[in-house]
Amino acid sequence: MKLICPQSELNAHLSLVSRAVPSNPSHPVLANVLMHADEDKQEISLTGFDLSLGVQTSFSAQVEEGGLLTLPAKLLSDIVSRLPNEEITLSTEADSSLATLTSALGRYQVQGLDATEYPELPTVESGEAVYLPVEQLIDGLRGALFAASTDETKQVLTGVHIAVAADEMEFAATDGHRLSVVNTVKSDAADGAADGGAETAFDVTVPGKALRELERMLQLHPAGEAIALRFDQGQLLFQWDNQRLTSRLLEGQYPNYRQLIPRQFSRQMTVERKLLIGALERISVLADKKNNIVKFSLDTAGQEVVISVDAPDVGSGREALPAQISGDSLDIAFNVRYLLEGLKALNTSEVQMQCNTATSPAILTPLGGLKMTYLVMPIQIRS
Repeated sequence: MKLICPQSELNAHLSLVSRAVPSNPSHPVLANVLMHADEDKQEISLTGFDLSLGVQTSFSAQVEEGGLLTLPAKLLSDIVSRLPNEEITLSTEADSSLATLTSALGRYQVQGLDATEYPELPTVESGEAVYLPVEQLIDGLRGALFAASTDETKQVLTGVHIAVAADEMEFAATDGHRLSVVNTVKSDAADGAADGGAETAFDVTVPGKALRELERMLQLHPAGEAIALRFDQGQLLFQWDNQRLTSRLLEGQYPNYRQLIPRQFSRQMTVERKLLIGALERISVLADKKNNIVKFSLDTAGQEVVISVDAPDVGSGREALPAQISGDSLDIAFNVRYLLEGLKALNTSEVQMQCNTATSPAILTPLGGLKMTYLVMPIQIRS
């Protein structure tokens, strides 16, 4: 194998696939990235795979001699990232797994493993292709991913539930304490790209880890184009340009989250989002780090919301913000981290909070912009 490519290209693509390389691999070859140099296409393909999440990406390069090889992901990344932004030559001798990297600064050798030991990425052949618009996909991921659970004992909650209908996509994530639901409209371009324009409806639960990697990869993807999605027998495949991401699907019934969202509210507050975020960030400094509780006092007569914290042995804080409030006054408390994460995902200048009582769910929604519903369970406070 012998190839020549820019350091910046190799470094960027290595950092993408390395995220799918396990830190504690069950087999030594899984700590490596698979490198395929294609002489006919003048292209390098890199693959990382942890037997659940697989990332494959390719880029143009000068390939003088094609071949397959696996190289240690961390070691290779550490070397390449420190080289100057110039051309790198990577070569191996016939029937050898020892790779030599040559740059303007010097020469490095890295011991690889035979590519025949590397497992193949799952293929999804029979699943019908559905084409999803990139911008709406990114909006859905940004608005839902943060609310997914990190508790591996609740496996199905560590994912995002994605439901696709003829003209709409819905993304939902919950950790049992809060719920985020984003609805985006599929573009005509994406509908037209589908096989024969077929209207395909489906719903799947995808691991949060896989979707975080997808979101990172999509930052490099040109907006306005559609991504092909296929799934079959517990596997899912996202594919576009020269990149693909495969992941297993999460098994189990996702909670019926729609029934958790109240339909009517007796109290409503509209407030400037950035002002509210700023006040919460300042107040949170004094919040008890174990419970992170802040109290909202909705003052209908004064048309303001008072945000306060009282942490024994630490101190207390209080700020008042102007707000448009309807309904009776109310004291209600929340986990400040949950509030801040939700407010930062809402992308409008004003937000609306609706609630009924101090112990029933509160709903945050953006005024205009993305169609997003963020439900937060309040924390009971002693009067």
